[in-house]
Amino acid sequence: MKRFSGGRTKQRPQLGRDFNRLWWAMAVSAIGDGATIAAAPLLATRLTDDPRLIGAASVAVTVPFVLFGIPMGLLIDRVDIRATMVRVDLARAVILAVLAVGILGGWGGLPLLYTCMFLLGVGEVFSRNAAQTFLPFIAPKSGLTTANARVMAVEEAGTGFVGPLVGAVLFGVAVALPFGLDAATFLVSAVLISRIRRSRPPGARPDRTGMLSEMMAGAKWLWRHHLLRTLALLSCLINLAGNAMLAVLVVHTVKVLHLSPFGYGVLLSCQAAGAVLASRFAPRLIDRLGREGALVATVALIATSEAVLATVPSAYAAGAALALFACGTVTWNVVAVVLRQTLVPEHLLGRANSVYRLIAWGGLPIGAAAGGIVAAEAGTAAVFGAGAAVMAVIALGLLEGARRRWITRAVQETTPPCD
Repeated sequence: MKRFSGGRTKQRPQLGRDFNRLWWAMAVSAIGDGATIAAAPLLATRLTDDPRLIGAASVAVTVPFVLFGIPMGLLIDRVDIRATMVRVDLARAVILAVLAVGILGGWGGLPLLYTCMFLLGVGEVFSRNAAQTFLPFIAPKSGLTTANARVMAVEEAGTGFVGPLVGAVLFGVAVALPFGLDAATFLVSAVLISRIRRSRPPGARPDRTGMLSEMMAGAKWLWRHHLLRTLALLSCLINLAGNAMLAVLVVHTVKVLHLSPFGYGVLLSCQAAGAVLASRFAPRLIDRLGREGALVATVALIATSEAVLATVPSAYAAGAALALFACGTVTWNVVAVVLRQTLVPEHLLGRANSVYRLIAWGGLPIGAAAGGIVAAEAGTAAVFGAGAAVMAVIALGLLEGARRRWITRAVQETTPPCD
């Protein structure tokens, strides 16, 4: 079971040129995504002061995970992942270019913003799942923990640190600039991915016996797997509370902390700094505490971060809280992703990943909508306080499971059939 613990990361396995190309593609596009993450809610605040309409932008970009999760998993298991990732990146570049032109032309209102965010979310459904499915084919199995940690680090650094800072600065210069930058980064990403030499072996493709039965095969496998099913349901609750917090963060930043758009970008960078730090030390933490103990610690960090945001109206405290939040989420993801990549049969990986994401990411649009409604009625502190309460309950449940070593036992019971 040592392959799950992260202990091999000390040997710094060579991950290869193909992984490096994928890593650089994700790094470049993550910077552009970070610029959009900062600029989209800022654009919404210029168009309306209603927290519900501002939060709707987050709903638009996350609801595709619910609508298209399972079909995208089937698509990933049937197509050339590398070529399709290139096409999706090109399509997202066009979408962002349209949004930038709309802003420059004076017709870039909320309807266009929502539409573009929705379409970008559709592309994200494919790309996130495809990258995780593709990774085991271009990186050695002994290096999966290291590879996933590095991918998460660069994603968080780009989307949460470099990108938001750049996006906030560019937004102050010209509202359309951050979206134009994101379009350019997707073009660069498409070129890099097109240069990856390896792809899925032919034997990993599923038998084409019927679209509905193929889509349901991943769902049935995952639902019968107690460990992964439980992690997916817990991830849904965590994402619900976390995205409710993030959806109203810009409102909290402006109305409570009285920060400028650049200050909002700095807060997001604090989140990224915590994520990068966590991605570096998560394997060591998992090795020291075990998977069960690491998950308890991550949820406790998230609960603490939400409680700080709810009770301390300080920009410095908010920055520290967001760093803690990111530390928790990244460590959780390292454990969950490596378990999926190792336990799920290769021919079902795309579909099982999509079902897992459908459950886990299904909490994102619900959380964003709920956050906007609660903030409009009771203020942002109520959103953060409710999230802290949810996380505390989950932490208590995980603590009881850790005493019973529920993950270790489940892996020992299910690993032989998966091999």
